[in-house]
Amino acid sequence: MAVTKRRGRKIMMSSEELDAFLTTERTCRVATVSADGTPHVSPLWFVWDGTSLWLYSLTRSRRWADLRQEPRVAVVVDAGHGYDELRGAELSGTVEFVGEAPRTGAPHPELADVEPVFARKYFAIDELPHDGRHAWLRLTPDAISSWDFRKLAAR
Repeated sequence: MAVTKRRGRKIMMSSEELDAFLTTERTCRVATVSADGTPHVSPLWFVWDGTSLWLYSLTRSRRWADLRQEPRVAVVVDAGHGYDELRGAELSGTVEFVGEAPRTGAPHPELADVEPVFARKYFAIDELPHDGRHAWLRLTPDAISSWDFRKLAAR
């Protein structure tokens, strides 16, 4: 019987590569489960702080309702078009709701660093405008898996 070596470790991102990737990518896909067990996946903007993924979600959305009932989530951030360009990460765990919902801009110490980063990343401004429709979710992942198929071409 032929033994095939798993290539997972060979294509896994290092901590530094993962931080750089999650800091620069702009869109993630958030997977939730409704009370009746129906899965739901939706795109969302995010900020990575080196430890947690901060998600800025509409509070009147299926995603928000799902997470209120079941806060466990899986999130994928990926990039690349051709097979040898594919890279990404899957983060999973339980979200925490941070700040008021919906967010109106009241001072909140946990959001003092996150909101300016989000504002610069997505709007090229220093202060996040609050529309009274969004609020913050924090995912400090229990598990992260990553891949970078560009490493296969380098071998």
